[in-house]
Parts: sequence; C-alpha cells; structure tokens
Amino acid sequence: MKHDIAGRFLDIAPEVQATLAAGRAVVALESTIITHGMPHPHNVATAREVEAVVRENGAVPATIAIIGGRIKVGLSDAELDWLGTATDVMKLSRADLPYAVASGRHGATTVAATMLCAHLAGIRVFATGGIGGVHQGVEDTMDISADLDELARTPVAVICAGAKAILDLPRTLEYLETRGVPVVGYGTDRFPAFWSRTSALSVPLRLDSPDAVADLIRTKEALGLDGGVLVANPVPAADEIPADEMKDFIDTAVAEAKARGVAGKAVTPFLLSHLFEKTAGRSLATNIALVKNNAALAAQLAVSLAR
Repeated sequence: MKHDIAGRFLDIAPEVQATLAAGRAVVALESTIITHGMPHPHNVATAREVEAVVRENGAVPATIAIIGGRIKVGLSDAELDWLGTATDVMKLSRADLPYAVASGRHGATTVAATMLCAHLAGIRVFATGGIGGVHQGVEDTMDISADLDELARTPVAVICAGAKAILDLPRTLEYLETRGVPVVGYGTDRFPAFWSRTSALSVPLRLDSPDAVADLIRTKEALGLDGGVLVANPVPAADEIPADEMKDFIDTAVAEAKARGVAGKAVTPFLLSHLFEKTAGRSLATNIALVKNNAALAAQLAVSLAR
C-alpha cells in the first residue's frame, strides 16, 4: 500500500491483495471503457476477455471502479455485470475522485484516476486503450486531458495504443515531453494513432522487449524521477484502420461535435459513438483488438518488473 491513510478508502480484491503481497505481477485496468467507451453487452464481454488476456500472460488483472464511494481494486463477476448496465455512473478523473468517494457515488475511472488508484494500491503497470491528450482547438478551449499531468506525477507505467486520433497528436507529444514523461514506441519508430498503427509523428524512444521497458522503469525510479512511463503499442496490423481512411471519419465526427456544442468530458464518448456508426462497427472491433494487445504487453511487463 503506497499511502496508508488513503488505504481506508480502498477495497482490494483478495486475489489482487495476495498477489501484491507476494511481489507478483498485477495489471490495473480502467472502467470507463465499460461505462462510457462501449455499448452493452460488448463492454462486459470485452472487460472479461481483457482480464483473461492478462491472466494468459502471467499476471492478475485488477479492474478499478468506484462503487458506493469505495475504490474497488479488482471487481467481482457480480460487480462487473452490474457496472456494465449501471446508470448514474460518473466519469472520474483526478478532480472528481475525492468527491465520488466522499459522497458515496458510483464512478468509472479514466486513465488519470486509474493511475492514481493503482498507485495507492501498489500496482505499477496499467493497460488501457488510448490516453487522452491535447484536444483540437486547444487555443480556444484550453482542453487538455488530465491524463497527461497524471503521467508526469504518478509512477505507473501506462500501456496504450498511443493517443486517440481525434486529438491534436503533435501537441500531445510536445506536452508529454515538456512534462518529462518518457514516451516509448514498443517495436516502432512511429507514434501509434489508436485505430491506426502509425501517424506522421516519430516516437522519442524505442524499445523492443518487456525486459527493456522494465529496465527503463527501474532506472527512472533509481534516479528519483517522478511520474510514469508511456508505452505506445501499435494495434495489430490485421486489426487496424489505416490513418488516411480514419482521417475522413474523424474530421466529420469532430465537425458534428462542434456543431452540436459538445464539450468537455462529453466530447470523447460522442466522437467514439459517431465513429462506430460511420465505420459500421469497425472502430469498435479495432478498439477491442488493441485493448487486448495492450493487456498482453502490460502483463508481460508486470512479470518482468516482478522479477
């Protein structure tokens, strides 16, 4: 447990607690993909499949959510089923987390909130789909995801398929560099764009094995440097939607969101829903594939760190 005082708000599943106590591998998983990222029943089925992938690669999964004001680190089957159809579930980042806990609310954790809760529980690796970032039109809206600052302050390695291509990717990478976050391309020299394996952007660093990433994390900790490491893991080639094809879909979705006045936390769910419709479901299939791919790598990294 990283913070004994905060620990009184946590309910760590017995299997997760025992695995952490034994110094073995645990992978944190977010819950917004269940409540805000996919329709039912795809959300629950995908969550279970992702947990299975983590186990197949030698680690224990810990899906994180807030239920009745309690931070749940590892969900039971009943809790996961309930979350898949629950209503009045907040989408929680760092700013909302203490409110949800204090007021006994239900909440699904974003990348930032999952990192924070994972760190409180002593989990070092987290698998997600794609991180949030700097939004298009930031010069007018100042809309920058809290995920980026969380990466700069919280020592959890985040495995993702890059940042969602609906974002301003050049500014997102620049912000991460400014905040001192190592961005690693896993087996690639190009920054992945979520549904697409590549973008026009180079990654600052490249590593090609879980052990190499684990060495980077250990060295960063030994040097006393704050924050996490972002590992950008391209979606498998068989599952991607090429960037030039996605661009037309994304431009249309962004224009529609602007026309409807969609802003803040509502932007990403709106765009994902719009893209699902316009791609005839292909965007969801790719999303599921990349999350599983990231879960496998995260488990392998957690095993390397546990050694």
